[in-house]
Amino acid sequence: MKPGDTIRLNHFLAKSGICSRREADNLIKSGQISVNGEICTDLGCQIDPIKDIIIYKGKKVQPQKDKVYVMLNKPKGYLVTHSDEFNRKTIYELLPDNAQDLRYAGRLDKDSEGLLLLTNDGELLNLLTHPSSKTEKVYKVRINRKLTKRELNILRQGVPIEGGKTQPAGVFVKNSSENDMTLKIVLTEGKKREIRQMMEAVGAKVLSLRRVQFANLRLKDLPIGRWRYLTRAEIKALKDSVEKASR
Repeated sequence: MKPGDTIRLNHFLAKSGICSRREADNLIKSGQISVNGEICTDLGCQIDPIKDIIIYKGKKVQPQKDKVYVMLNKPKGYLVTHSDEFNRKTIYELLPDNAQDLRYAGRLDKDSEGLLLLTNDGELLNLLTHPSSKTEKVYKVRINRKLTKRELNILRQGVPIEGGKTQPAGVFVKNSSENDMTLKIVLTEGKKREIRQMMEAVGAKVLSLRRVQFANLRLKDLPIGRWRYLTRAEIKALKDSVEKASR
């Protein structure tokens, strides 16, 4: 942009990577953003990103220069959060310095592992996490007993859990014995502890849970606890998939 060019404040906040466009509207309406020393609650506010000073939580919001896209193979025992009041381990301890401010697309609970996408591309995050996108997430789940065909069909059709009935899910048996069963589960929503609650609804317990795919991204041979940058081809395919879903 050239000096004098303007952009809507909510668009600037989203492009800066601190939030999505929708979240930016909420920050503005709730008076959490100041422009040149004055609180701004006008959703139509236009700002000059080069000249104007935008403050959020006491810090100047900088125009985003480079977008960063990181895939992490989260280990069990790490929290998906920036900080924890009990000083427990978080995923940011595993990431490089330039990834400390990245935001994640969808959580994994402390006892789960697998693929996490982190980025400062606020607009992409908003598209990926919006319910209308129906972003596919694939999990490998081991449970403590063999399920019947009836129980498997119940899971596929949707079960009542905290937060409402689950959407129809892909549930595929990979292997089983008398004492356990391994499933491949495909979800298009992200309710809290959804898979664990689904299993509890049919009287089973999760022994291990690993996300192996998020949209078009796959873990492949990325070791547990390690991270890597997405390739250009992966970024393009990811953007193409969410843009197609949002039409």
